[in-house]
Amino acid sequence: MEFPIADLLDYESSVAWIRRHFHPTGFKCPECGAPRNRARIFRETRRSQLVVYRCNQCDTVYNLYSGTIFQQTHLTPMQVVLLMRGICKGESSKVLAAELKLNYFTVLRLRHAAQVNAEKAQPDTPLLDQHTETDEMFRMLGKKGDEHFDPADRRVVAPTKNAAWHL
Repeated sequence: MEFPIADLLDYESSVAWIRRHFHPTGFKCPECGAPRNRARIFRETRRSQLVVYRCNQCDTVYNLYSGTIFQQTHLTPMQVVLLMRGICKGESSKVLAAELKLNYFTVLRLRHAAQVNAEKAQPDTPLLDQHTETDEMFRMLGKKGDEHFDPADRRVVAPTKNAAWHL
């Protein structure tokens, strides 16, 4: 079921979330680093509902998405928040595209860009612990079905009740 969840978020909370997570050192000019309070409003976009600023020091035009993977996209702040939520939850690109009313390939491109950035942010140093612990994972240990003595017989058989499921 496709659920139009983008209608449930409001603009201000989405913008605040984007500022907190994509501009942790403060929202400023990407060219000279002047704080946002030293810029004037240049225009407001209709499609993405973003305010575009012009820096008073270097005349650079920028918005909330400048310097992020969402630069030069026409997504609303609500779509950005929900897209990042879906990517982090592991939802499929097809479902995200349908729920957010976006093109599948746009969602896929942004997902790949987010994954590349997340991989770059991983530390290169080894873990300090000698032993590490991971989450549990269900694995099937044992036979998947009846034995096939004939290599030409490639039937897929449902697991027998003797198959062992183990953590």
